[in-house]
Amino acid sequence: MIHLRKSNERGHANHGWLDSHHTFSFADYYDPEAMGFRALRVINEDRVQPGQGFGTHGHRDMEILSYVLEGGLAHKDSTGGGGVIRPGDVQRMSAGSGVMHSEFNASRSEPVHFLQIWLVPDRRGIAPGYEQKHFAPEQRQGQLRLIASPDAADGSLTIHQDARVYSTLLGKGDSATHPLAPGRHAWVQVARGRVRLGDVVLAAGDGAAISDERSLTLSGDEPSEVLLFDLA
Repeated sequence: MIHLRKSNERGHANHGWLDSHHTFSFADYYDPEAMGFRALRVINEDRVQPGQGFGTHGHRDMEILSYVLEGGLAHKDSTGGGGVIRPGDVQRMSAGSGVMHSEFNASRSEPVHFLQIWLVPDRRGIAPGYEQKHFAPEQRQGQLRLIASPDAADGSLTIHQDARVYSTLLGKGDSATHPLAPGRHAWVQVARGRVRLGDVVLAAGDGAAISDERSLTLSGDEPSEVLLFDLA
């Protein structure tokens, strides 16, 4: 079973310095039918203007992934974690018992385009933590590369939830297949380009919830970047 969440169905907020699309309910956008999927709670597609950003603010009990598509995102937090995240980099911040952090566009001339992803952790009150890794294009081209998992498998980031997050780059004619174990679910999010999920076409910004399927196959219609979440 595949349930589509089209790009134009998302919430949208334009604050001038920030243009944000919300796949699920977030901030002032509320849709009781879009409160998340399994442990996946937030997918925000954000574009931040040069020199602008999110000032220091706090979070608790959330696994937060930042995935940059274009530009550079400067991060700093109260765990001592920090740096500039660029395309191919993925950052994990475990808010746990409480963390303060900020994110700013690292450029004074170019916008930054990124996905902010939240997953509900499998337990509350863990010690806050930070991790950042680079996944080169050749690791993701035409294949699903594990970028986050509960056991740091294959050099992935560690998240405190029974979820595995994959990234892939698909050119026209490329395809990648992912098996789903019994009782598992998946969410597919197209970051850019256009792909086919079986017979279903997904364009940039589109998402899809998948349940009661044994596997899923993604095929590129044009150069594309896709995230896949394998969820309990």
